[in-house]
Amino acid sequence: MEKRHIDVAVLSDLHLGTYGCRAKEIVTYLKSISPRILILNGDIIDIWQISKRYFPASHAAVLKEIISLITKGTKVVYITGNHDEILRRYTDLSMGNFQLTDKLIIEIDKKMTWIFHGDVFDNTTKGTAKLWAKMGSNGYAVLLQFNKLINFFMKLIGRERVSLSKKVMASVNKAVIKINDFETTAAEIAIEKKYDYVICGHIHQPQKRVISNDQGSVVYLNSGDWVEHLTALEYYENDWHIYTYDEAIMKTVEPRELKIKTETDVITAEIALYLHSLGA
Repeated sequence: MEKRHIDVAVLSDLHLGTYGCRAKEIVTYLKSISPRILILNGDIIDIWQISKRYFPASHAAVLKEIISLITKGTKVVYITGNHDEILRRYTDLSMGNFQLTDKLIIEIDKKMTWIFHGDVFDNTTKGTAKLWAKMGSNGYAVLLQFNKLINFFMKLIGRERVSLSKKVMASVNKAVIKINDFETTAAEIAIEKKYDYVICGHIHQPQKRVISNDQGSVVYLNSGDWVEHLTALEYYENDWHIYTYDEAIMKTVEPRELKIKTETDVITAEIALYLHSLGA
């Protein structure tokens, strides 16, 4: 597969270490691009749900591909989210082409872009509500497994796949996080700070739209997720674009293609063990 050369790619909400993560699709996507900058905008590793019994080869392969991009010259910026918030103790860590931070302000083509995960606007990630949010995440993981079972039978009878989990997630977001309020709050702060773009993740809703108020306007973007929507943001040809993974076009990497052992696999295995210890 010929790689697409893009200036910046932004991915969020991969939720590695959970049953809902579409790791094979993430690996396939990462293999298809050659970005100058890769921004991982939070909830990349789901330390809330990570289990000592579950971190399959496909999930380790995602880390391997990220490390491979770093070694090939891509600048990788990992912005922490609420599901990987434990990494915030290492904020502002920088090693070669890798940077770990809580937020990023970057100038691209003389336009200022403010990038952060977005959980700061979500009260369900704080205090007692955080406990309920974690329980909700576990319930959502069970729903995703049930959804896979339904789609297995739908495929057998030649019917299109359905996404009960996407509908549930959307309704929960509307009820709890209030997506419009989330987007408006992020945009208003960005306008006040005179940024041209504001990019979030967190709510799993891919978006690109202009939001205005009496002080000005800003382009609000959201990178979506790799559990349901399989989306990313890409910057090329002087503009931001929403990328959506198309299973009809992409040749998704299969598990047998992920079993080749290399030195990098050893590194990712050690990382996985460390992450298990954090989630214990």
